[in-house]
Amino acid sequence: MIALGELAKQIGAQLNGDAEFQVAGINTLSKASSSELAFIARPEFLEQASQSSAGVLMLAPAMAEQASFRGHTLLIDDPYLGYARASQVFDAFFNHRPGSVDPSASIASGVEIPADTTIGANVVVAEGAVVGQGCKIGPGCYLGAGSVLGDGTLLHANVTIYHGVSVGENCVIHSGTVVGSDGFGFAPSEAGWQKIHQLGGVRIGARVEIGANTAIDRGAIGDTVISDGVIIDNLVHIAHNVFIGVNTAIAGCCGFAGSTKVGANCTFAGQVGVTGHIEITDNCHFLGKAMVTNSVTEPGTYGSGVPMQPVKKWRRNMVRFSQLDDLSRLVNKLAKKIGEK
Repeated sequence: MIALGELAKQIGAQLNGDAEFQVAGINTLSKASSSELAFIARPEFLEQASQSSAGVLMLAPAMAEQASFRGHTLLIDDPYLGYARASQVFDAFFNHRPGSVDPSASIASGVEIPADTTIGANVVVAEGAVVGQGCKIGPGCYLGAGSVLGDGTLLHANVTIYHGVSVGENCVIHSGTVVGSDGFGFAPSEAGWQKIHQLGGVRIGARVEIGANTAIDRGAIGDTVISDGVIIDNLVHIAHNVFIGVNTAIAGCCGFAGSTKVGANCTFAGQVGVTGHIEITDNCHFLGKAMVTNSVTEPGTYGSGVPMQPVKKWRRNMVRFSQLDDLSRLVNKLAKKIGEK
């Protein structure tokens, strides 16, 4: 529970109502109880306000004039951003930092664990690792030799941080993610593939969030870099020596081949594939299933995936596509004949 006045202060909203009113949590407009907060981010939901049982409604000042709501209100220019801030306040797991080390954890000699950091069961912290203040390291995590974990960073259960990996302040990494595994580097020889040992590391900036079961490879020579404010979804692969720019967002099942450089404020929808050794400028946005095969020098929105169609239409179109070369030759032949006349 939190007093409404304190909540308003923490999220930067204007309060209309009782500052001492106790808020128990956040819920949807249709399901919120009289002790919960709901929010409206888009005008089309205003009609639902009069039917909601929420004790507190968060919305933009312009919407408040149109809403029929009798409870307490929090006014903020961007209600969706306000919701994001409020969600952190009510996340008990994220905010719970008792500062303890489970007896089953294995901490290498000489590694100092700050008093306000929590270490879960069966965690392994290798020699030379540095753990910041206020960190929360879930059960089964591994921190390799010489790795660095910045202040306030949260590792959920079973995250693997290899040797020589640096993670910045206030990051969140979800279960099953591996940071610093070897890049896919091999040299062909008569005897078979010769492994190229990956001598670089991974540098992750501040305020980065990485979803579950994502893999970020270490650099072959030099580091793979994930810049400040980047958000990465589940099941993403980032190969060796990739650079991801500030505040870029990457949705699930994307793949980035080695040594590609991505600019700032880019977005990648699900299943985008990016080839290696190219550069993508700032403010580029890629639709789902796009295949990025060359450098992109102009900001904008790009797509190359095939949208869904009824199967009969799709089959006809695929047949026609296979005939496109023949059709082009025929058109050129006819154009040549017409030109001769």
